[in-house]
Amino acid sequence: MGTLLVDESIHWMSAGAIAEAVRSRKVSPVEVVEAVLSRIDSVNGRLNAVVTLCTEEALATAHKAEQLVMGHHPIGSLHGVPFTVKDSTDTAQVRTTMGSRLMSAHVPETDAVLVQRLKAAGAILVGKTNLPEFAGKAVTDNLLFGPTRNPWGLDLTPGGSSGGAAAAVAAGMGPLATGNDAGGSIRIPASCCGVVGFKPQFGRVPSYPYFDQWESLSHEGPITRTVEDCALMLDAMIGTHWGDRHSLPNPGFHFAARLPTFRSEASVVASLDLGYARISRDVETAFRRAVDAMRSLGAQVTESEPKLGPFDDILFTLINAELAAMLAGFEDSDRQAENLHPLLQARLEAAKSISTRQYVQAGFERRRLSSRFGQFFEPYDLLMTPTLGTSAWRLDATGGYLSEIDGQAVQGLQWSLCHLFNLTGHPAISIPWDLSPEGLPIGIQIVGQPHGDLAVLQAAAALESVRPIRYFRPNL
Repeated sequence: MGTLLVDESIHWMSAGAIAEAVRSRKVSPVEVVEAVLSRIDSVNGRLNAVVTLCTEEALATAHKAEQLVMGHHPIGSLHGVPFTVKDSTDTAQVRTTMGSRLMSAHVPETDAVLVQRLKAAGAILVGKTNLPEFAGKAVTDNLLFGPTRNPWGLDLTPGGSSGGAAAAVAAGMGPLATGNDAGGSIRIPASCCGVVGFKPQFGRVPSYPYFDQWESLSHEGPITRTVEDCALMLDAMIGTHWGDRHSLPNPGFHFAARLPTFRSEASVVASLDLGYARISRDVETAFRRAVDAMRSLGAQVTESEPKLGPFDDILFTLINAELAAMLAGFEDSDRQAENLHPLLQARLEAAKSISTRQYVQAGFERRRLSSRFGQFFEPYDLLMTPTLGTSAWRLDATGGYLSEIDGQAVQGLQWSLCHLFNLTGHPAISIPWDLSPEGLPIGIQIVGQPHGDLAVLQAAAALESVRPIRYFRPNL
């Protein structure tokens, strides 16, 4: 499925390397954008990761960026670096469809704040990436654009809901992609596709304007090939904004500059399954190696499992009720039947039975769950888990989801270790760590204390340095 490659092609360069090469005039922003557009043209037909191309706009912006460099004008930290945006995030004069036929003609007038900030740092938008309809599930397909395929195996899902973003980055279609994560939607595809996906502290990256969607669960964040690029991208997006009441102030330092200073005596709790998940033998083997590696870095690692109790109903009550409210403007039953995916229609039907009392009660139960986890996690700096219980699965799995792992039945959220941290708001990252015997990426998740984004990134960079799986790239 994959091979060990060290390829100096521009489309495989990191964002940091591109920015430095542009700054030193070793490469032109035009050359960079042309290389990435050529790569998209070469491989996207097989993957369906990028669903809207911004060719003319990207090249025009690249020429302007080149003039700034040649004129010795001040430039931003990501000057000349291509990026893609998930098709749930507004882009000025570029359609934003939410992966739905119902919004196929929607063209926003303004950029979302995070897009504005990336452009202000000099990054160049090259396209929009696929997602499931209204980001409503953890695999990436829809009736408007069809399925996105995993670059590590074209019969496999890239995960979701930021599956197009992760597949694009993994396949060399740009070093940076935006994602959002209301239930693992950055970290799940990052693990499936062998890339880095970071769900920062809730509110770290402002979300505005936004489609009314899971306001208390969704985190905006970066998808990249390296932890350094993840930090560089995060630095460009953070800071308060009047349009997002949850947005947090800039911490007053650059995350990327502080990556090398991992506190080797950090206290880490390692949990194989968080007390509920099904874990494949291959993932368990990879996780044990990652725990050993963290110990070799000097961390004080304790292995323990929290006793949290089931939380599937909490998450599904909140998500389904808010999904139904979000789609209230499309209530025409004939229109929904014709244009909405049957699985999404089923979820909307299920949401009709959720009472106001049940919705409020789910919020109370969420608070109690967060307290139980907080009590477990309080003695430690970091938590390590597998990201998922398995590597990427087949596109034709029932409903897109797994029914078993290593022959054991999977119920509810047992296949993923991501969703808890949307309910609690903790920062969490998935980094590629190992390959399965079939050659598929396996991700490791690192979770930090509230507002502990820096510690998460530092630990991820340290772990990345001792097993540089970032050089494993899919054969396409």
